[in-house]
Amino acid sequence: MRKLILLLFLPVILFAQNNAEKILHLRKTTAKIKVDGIIDPAWVIADSISDFIAFQPYNGKEPSEKTIAKVLSTETSLFCLMICFDSKQVTEYQTGMLDNSGGDGVTIMLDTFNDKKTAYKLGISAGGSRIDARLLDDARNRDYNWDGIWFATTKRYDWGFVAEMEIPYKSIQYDKDLTEWGLDFDRWIIANTEDIYWCAYEENEGQRISKFGKLIFDGFKPSVTGLNLEIYPVGLLKTKYKGNDNYDFDPTAGLDIFYNPSSALTFQLTSNPDFAQIEADPFDFNISRYESYFSELRPFFIEGQEVFNPSGRQRNSGFYRPLELFYPRRIGKKLQDGSEVPLLLGTRAFGRLDDWEYGGFVAATGEKDYSVDGENYTEAKATFASARIKKQIMGNSTIGMLYVGKFEKDNTYGVLDADGAFRGDNWQLAYQMARSFKNYDGDYAGSAGFTQFGEKWVNMFRSRFIGEEFDIDQLGFVPWRGTWNTVLLTGPRWFREKGAIRTMMIYFGGYTNHEKVDDYTDRGGILGINFNYRRFWGWELNLDAGKARDNGQKYDEYSANISGWFNWSPKWNGNLWGGYSKSYNFNRDYLAFYSWVGGQISWNISKTLRVGSSFDTYLEGQPDGGIEDTFINARPFVSLTPMNNLNVRIYVDGLYTTSSDQLEELIAGFYFAYNFSPKSWVYFAVNEVQDRNNRFNTRRPHALNVAARAAVFKVKYLYYF
Repeated sequence: MRKLILLLFLPVILFAQNNAEKILHLRKTTAKIKVDGIIDPAWVIADSISDFIAFQPYNGKEPSEKTIAKVLSTETSLFCLMICFDSKQVTEYQTGMLDNSGGDGVTIMLDTFNDKKTAYKLGISAGGSRIDARLLDDARNRDYNWDGIWFATTKRYDWGFVAEMEIPYKSIQYDKDLTEWGLDFDRWIIANTEDIYWCAYEENEGQRISKFGKLIFDGFKPSVTGLNLEIYPVGLLKTKYKGNDNYDFDPTAGLDIFYNPSSALTFQLTSNPDFAQIEADPFDFNISRYESYFSELRPFFIEGQEVFNPSGRQRNSGFYRPLELFYPRRIGKKLQDGSEVPLLLGTRAFGRLDDWEYGGFVAATGEKDYSVDGENYTEAKATFASARIKKQIMGNSTIGMLYVGKFEKDNTYGVLDADGAFRGDNWQLAYQMARSFKNYDGDYAGSAGFTQFGEKWVNMFRSRFIGEEFDIDQLGFVPWRGTWNTVLLTGPRWFREKGAIRTMMIYFGGYTNHEKVDDYTDRGGILGINFNYRRFWGWELNLDAGKARDNGQKYDEYSANISGWFNWSPKWNGNLWGGYSKSYNFNRDYLAFYSWVGGQISWNISKTLRVGSSFDTYLEGQPDGGIEDTFINARPFVSLTPMNNLNVRIYVDGLYTTSSDQLEELIAGFYFAYNFSPKSWVYFAVNEVQDRNNRFNTRRPHALNVAARAAVFKVKYLYYF
């Protein structure tokens, strides 16, 4: 029996030992290391590794090229050296911006709390542009909004390239009592569509922080020096068109402060901030009865947001998303006349203590008068607050609570949430329960999701319940009041060791969606097929059909969706999508079909110049089968990056409808950005919106008129102590 048990668990034991034996020693040197891509003599004493293994396109195989990684430490910084050989001279070099680069590249990943759940990801492309992020939830998610203070460069040779990085200890958070961190390295060889790691990962699971190797400190521990204080003076000049050739000029200054009083606590303060985004939201085709969702783009609200997010979000799957109880676009929001609520002050603190993570957020908005259709309104001044606490349990699982509130003179809004996620290597079970408060009224909501991506089978389940009185429109994005929906999918998946096809998956299942307003439960079945190819392209087909009722009308509901993606060349990448559906059109108040087709494509003309466009076409049907209207939205752009960290972008966004046989809206913009030093930027942006309204009383018959025109010049500089 003991032999039988050993045989059954031998593959698991061997795999665990394989990564457990991945050890790299971090030694300390007093020598000066210059980050220039030239291998200094100091690197002779460094420990090194070269036993990389391919994750794709052929999982578990030997890489096509040799890679050597080394690490060294001084009193103040950790240094990383990666030597990347290229026998075929096919390394792809491109210029790029922070977190937006192409071509070959390398990264180092550090689990500085050894919690097997979160890690820093710091990398550089072969062309010299940096990338940094936080890996979350055992690498199920990535937060590219995190920006660190660190330095890196690359240098080309006739045999490949060298990447060198310096990571100051005071620029990252870590547990000073640890004698080892989790560690992994990554290299991307784009000509071979090859992704290689130091540690081995199962293809069905993806990368996992819990399977990192070890970085062991030899005879020392890192220590934080300095005040760990970042101060950012901000200068801003904004101008807006007021009509009749008049402009409103608004010069102002602000101050941002980041302070780390300890390696486990961050404090952030912003005074007189500029939270406005000059680039308009994209056109949104929405025929449902619910509000559309737009992503938050303002840096203050998305940097360090990880601690405030409920558990369970999965970047790769996208199948389950917890309720968004804190939706920052409600703060300093745009009003119906296009004006914005002034945001006076914002501050937050977040950190961790042993297995606990915590965070707090406060923002204050001012009073704003506005008018709609000749009626005058006032948006009252308000204070927003949020508090979050999470605890790590059972390895890398979590439980937590979240509170979000908005306080006005005569009204109080709030929501309290309890959530968590239980995780294994290839599965996750997440849950969420929330209670809303609107003065003395309120209701409950909840969600749950289970995903399991096994080697041969996939199982997915999600369910969401929203009470009729669950109203958090002032705080979050949960517009589906009085609904309860459930989706269950399962099916086989195949991984092929050879050939052009990498994975195949078939999934099937059913759904229900109960809406109180219709007093009916929609229900139906789902069938899907997914193919992924080794040259990094693939496609997916999804079909569903069932029974539904809207506005008292019962009908047979069905839809078909197809999407494809390709990234098989360093110069080209893109996506295509389309579909057809029979559903209720709440804009037109009738039952009909609607169809859509769209895509996105970009072409790197050279190492510095990229052009591309996205487009969408929507067809609104009529009850008799005819076409009511067609919307065509195209967004071409030209992007020039003459050197790393400097970008110029010109874009156009046009909306055409067949019912009017003319352009209904045209947006044009110019954007300049220069990241001249870590966390220090110069921005200049111009944006103009033209449509057929009469906002400025300058209507020209049969012509587009200026609806909005704005320009922003912004300088932000880091003082680091």
